[in-house]
Amino acid sequence: MKKYIPILKNTRMFYGIDAEEIESMLSCLNARLVRFKKGEYVLRQGENIKDIFVLVEGTLHIQKDDYWGNRSILGEISIGDMFGEAYVAPANCRVLNDVVALEDGAVILFDVKRVITTCPSACRFHSMVVQNMFFAISEKNRKLVQKLDHMSKRSTREKLISYLSEEAKRQNDSKFVIPFNRQQLADFLSVDRSAMSNELCKLRDEGFLKFERSYFELLQ
Repeated sequence: MKKYIPILKNTRMFYGIDAEEIESMLSCLNARLVRFKKGEYVLRQGENIKDIFVLVEGTLHIQKDDYWGNRSILGEISIGDMFGEAYVAPANCRVLNDVVALEDGAVILFDVKRVITTCPSACRFHSMVVQNMFFAISEKNRKLVQKLDHMSKRSTREKLISYLSEEAKRQNDSKFVIPFNRQQLADFLSVDRSAMSNELCKLRDEGFLKFERSYFELLQ
């Protein structure tokens, strides 16, 4: 697990904490490494969990399938991202979505009770972890509001423009790569893939943008 400390140091959860301090805190927080294979479910809808997860290898999708098998992609989890914290409340609410591996990888689990409770040795950086978690959750809420903004648009065209505009702003460049292929983007925006592809072609023909696979360029 020691080899993942540089990754943990760059996460929001351990922001401002030295590598040496993180290493000493791993046992305090009951950290455990869990590996997974491509296509495996890291979390399943309906589970009860008592840990906070941090991805240290691979890529994950948060997704949900309805009764008829229609899939919606709610988000992507990248290396260094924290997840699962929304379901570790005292009431033990069940996980609402699946978390699926897009490739082989690994997560580190932290016992939430150990995280939010000061340990007997009174690690001087423990309170910083709690504070960092609060800010990380706030940031996730902001991203959720952004997605709701995309989803509130009435047409497929408006949803595409909203999402691509936000990505250009986030990456601070009119040329950017999105983390989805065509089907995944359609699932993320909850639109029909064919209809979405048609709108992308129309936007390209009208001079709004250029694209190739996951690469996009927004034009003036």
